[in-house]
Amino acid sequence: MASLRPVAGTAAEILALLRDWDAADDPAPLSVETSGSTGAPKRVLLSRSAMRASADATHARLGGPGQWLLNLPPSYVAGLQVLFRSVRAGTEPVVQDGSFEDAAAALTGPRRYVSLVPTQLVRLLDGDLLRGFDTVLVGGARLDPALRAGAVAAGVRVVATYGMSETCGGCVYDGRPLDGVAVKIGADARVRIGGPVVFTGYDGRPDLTAETKEGDWFVTQDHGRIDHDGLLEVTGRVDDVVVSGGVNVPTPAVAARLRAHPGVRDAAVVGVPDEEWGQLVVAVLVGDVGLDDARAWVVAEHPRAWAPRRVVHVDALPLLPNGKVDRLAMERVAAGDRT
Repeated sequence: MASLRPVAGTAAEILALLRDWDAADDPAPLSVETSGSTGAPKRVLLSRSAMRASADATHARLGGPGQWLLNLPPSYVAGLQVLFRSVRAGTEPVVQDGSFEDAAAALTGPRRYVSLVPTQLVRLLDGDLLRGFDTVLVGGARLDPALRAGAVAAGVRVVATYGMSETCGGCVYDGRPLDGVAVKIGADARVRIGGPVVFTGYDGRPDLTAETKEGDWFVTQDHGRIDHDGLLEVTGRVDDVVVSGGVNVPTPAVAARLRAHPGVRDAAVVGVPDEEWGQLVVAVLVGDVGLDDARAWVVAEHPRAWAPRRVVHVDALPLLPNGKVDRLAMERVAAGDRT
């Protein structure tokens, strides 16, 4: 059954519910599930004022309201926002039901937008399908600089977004917060987000809400810093460190180095329990690079202790329905469980 508590249904059903919700006198918050990429999904309560602030600030940053193409699951926050931005813009979104090419051809608005995850961007850069969009938002995972450079070279205007369900989706665009959004880094190096886009709380979990909010600030699970230009740089998740042999190994840095190898099409790095090392650094690779080559490639730029001690080859990194890498499935693969 279609619903906004939690958000469920087809894109058309959810769109109709969102139109009624936006027009209602004083609606209750909607509830959207997190992806569950790092554990059990949570239901995030988002008020209408928060969703409006997010959608309107997005259009202000992009240059004005436009028509959106939806090819993300509408029950997760990124797809949900595509629909709600369409409600706020008074435009009819095009829902992909077939090829991306056909969906893009169905757009008729003077301004055209789409929201993608990096994996989708990789696949769509093979043709000229993205040049017709005024902006391509890319979120849900880190945007590799080489991928971004490839998009720019192809004439695609890409904007990297940072955010999560608890902030109504992306709220920092290319390192700069949307209007009304505040970002600060705590003494623990964790990113904190404030402003009108912050969630009300977790449905039925006041304990978890209290753990993740400091007053009006949401404490994220990401480490970051503010660079000399005042832009937010996310340096990794709190749990993106593997302690191997007493050494802290930052897995995003190792994975980024591996992705730069000409024989690697995609890579992720995780830790698995090990009696000798505590945690073993394991590289999950899409490509044919062997262990010795992978270790040498990492050691050329990083400490030897960061080099993977095992390589697992896969045809593709496991993904969740919303396009994010499934971290729990990745750990199972790294441990040798392909189920």
